[in-house]
Amino acid sequence: MSFVLVVKMLAQEGNEDEAAATMRELAEATRKEPGCELYIPVQDPENPRSFLFYEQYADKAAFEAHGASPHFQELAAGKLFGLMESRERSFYETL
Repeated sequence: MSFVLVVKMLAQEGNEDEAAATMRELAEATRKEPGCELYIPVQDPENPRSFLFYEQYADKAAFEAHGASPHFQELAAGKLFGLMESRERSFYETL
């Protein structure tokens, strides 16, 4: 079973382009992590402020390693989260 996280985010008005660029950079680095199976950020074409991440890891330990990684600390915690109006996380396991 894989550990899955789905994150819904709403960027603050005017920050959607910077958020998208940061997400692309974060995705590039995260996909190189050994426990990362899928890491897919998407943007709603009808509401460019609305984003969703689908993240899939080999296990919970791989997810936790992602959260502790330097690129996550710099790009997500240090930059991306400050561009958001809201962020909602849901956790799952594959069947």
